[in-house]
Amino acid sequence: MSDNNQQANNPLHGVTLEQIVTKLQGKYGWEGLAQRININCFKSNPSIKSSLKFLRRTPWAREKVESLFVHTFK
Repeated sequence: MSDNNQQANNPLHGVTLEQIVTKLQGKYGWEGLAQRININCFKSNPSIKSSLKFLRRTPWAREKVESLFVHTFK
């Protein structure tokens, strides 16, 4: 399978992490996000900027956020 086909099937293709976090935060709020994904960047003084900083350094947490995004907006 070529890369183009894989990207076409990737629901996150062309979506930035910032767009993902912003959209999820708009739908669930910080409290709702913290209930769905138990990470401190959603529970303790949350902001888009601090969440992005954490998620970019923490692959397992980023995967959970991306998975929630795909399940929520597919």
